This record gives sequence, structure tokens and C-alpha cells, in this order.
Amino acid sequence: MTAPQPPDPRGDAPRGDVPGDVPRGDVPRGYVPRGGHPAQTELTTDRARFTEAYAVLPRGTMRDIVTSRLPHWEQTRLWVLARPLSGFAETFSWYVVEVQPGGGSQQPEPDPAAEAVVFVVAGTAVLTLGDDAHDLVPGSYAFLPPGQDWTLRATGEEPLTFHWVRKAWEPAEGVDAPTAFVTHEDDVEPEPMPGTDAWSTQRFVDPLDVRHDMHVNIVGFEPGGTIPFPETHVMEHGLYVLEGKAVYLLNTDWVEVQEGDFMWLRAFCPQACYAGGPGRFRYLLYKDVNRHARLGEPFPPRAPRS
Repeated sequence: MTAPQPPDPRGDAPRGDVPGDVPRGDVPRGYVPRGGHPAQTELTTDRARFTEAYAVLPRGTMRDIVTSRLPHWEQTRLWVLARPLSGFAETFSWYVVEVQPGGGSQQPEPDPAAEAVVFVVAGTAVLTLGDDAHDLVPGSYAFLPPGQDWTLRATGEEPLTFHWVRKAWEPAEGVDAPTAFVTHEDDVEPEPMPGTDAWSTQRFVDPLDVRHDMHVNIVGFEPGGTIPFPETHVMEHGLYVLEGKAVYLLNTDWVEVQEGDFMWLRAFCPQACYAGGPGRFRYLLYKDVNRHARLGEPFPPRAPRS
């Protein structure tokens, strides 16, 4: 069956004011939701979709009344974009977290099995990993392995906004847990896909390192770049659009998306993309990797060798 053709993406969908190329510092590195509440005079119609194969949460759904709070987090609210749920995300949760200056947590993670990625899009913070302190700025990326002792405190005069992607790490015999690290997107070179400079991926961990059972990367397209075939594979996806707009194939539907939108794709949901411009199109991408498919209950522990 031939996939439906995409609509022309060169329409007048509203865009944010985030520049494409910015110096390292306090300038936001992606669309930052601010909440608020629509007026009674605004139209209800939007692009939100929830299907068996995919979901689209447009940025306009991230309002004050849908924020949550967490125990042990001070001056903090968050939008929960995905959580393990029957018929929805099965392997991960995804939060967009807003912390007021001085806020944060000394007990951020209650689950000792959880691994996580923190990606900062606005504001500044100090992240402690054990005895080591790291200054975070927009574009900072931290990987936090299961059982990691960490704290986070917002600094500066503006709110801190970051993406917090969590997954239960799956142990494998003879494979150590990965170690924590902090880097910045500017320090990770985009790797072009074969045969094109218009589609690339910034990979923050080595794809061959099987200690990691999730990847959180940044995928980017120059104007006119495409995913030129319907990707259909075992990896579950979460995507948050950091910059630009495009039309995205989700199962059999071409959907317009823009910076600030979130997409969930279940395993084997066909996907493709056409980034028509006028600027770059970039998104933060989650996928689960490097583990056997479970055939029922979790694998039982192996008996020790005699």
C-alpha cells in the first residue's frame, strides 16, 4: 500500500521565537512551554490525536491546569507527556519540568531502578552527582544511571526548564550498568545519515555500548530534508520537537507538527518525515534498544555455574 502524500508544510503554522543557531549560555535551546490558559473566545479545535498506534500532544495542550507536582521537589511543576500505561507508552516516562529560581530537589528520584536523561532547554542549574557538582545551561545533557545519587537546584533569575526522560534499566547477565556523565549538545557532532547532509543525528552514547538500553538523541533536518521511507521497527519512540516545523507520517496519517509538540509512537508504527522549512527541524528522541524481547514475565535469574 502506498503511503498517503503529505500536505504542503509551507503554511503559516505559528512558530516560536527560538533562534536556530545560538551561543552556549542562557539562551533557550528549544521551545519552552509557559502554561497559561486560553481565553473563552479561542477555538477549541487543535491537532491533538490519540490512537492505538500513536499520539500527538500539541504545545497548546500544555496549560496550567494539566501540570503536576512531585514529592520532594520544591517550587516545581511539570507536564507529564508520557507514562507507562496500557495502550500508551510501555517503556518510559517523559516530563517537561519547570523549576523556579532556588527550587529543586535533594531527593529527586524515588525509584532505584530508574535511569534517566536530563536535557536543559532554558535556565541554569547545579546538578550534583555524588560529590561532584556540574553547572547546567541550555543544551546541557546528563545521563543518570540506576541508583545514582543526584540532586538538582535551579540557579539564576529565570525559571529552569528541562526534559526528564526515565526508564527502568533492564539488567543483562555480565553487563554492567552504564555510568553517569554530563555533556552539552555543542560537544556532540551531528552524524549525517547515509547519502545526505540534510538528515543527521546527535548521538550522546555509543550505539554499540550494550550497557545502555535506551538512547535519547537529537535528530535534525535541514529545510527539505526527509526520512525517505516509512521506518517500521521494534523501537518505541517519544519525540519532542525542539525547533521548526514539518509534516510527519504516523501510521497512515500525515500530521503537521511544530516546535513544542510531543509525539508518541508505539513499536512498529510506520513513521517518516518531510521538513519543508523555512528553518531547521529538530527533535529530542527516545527509543528503547539493546535488549532481548521479553516473552512473558521478566527473565528469571540464572543458576550459578558449578
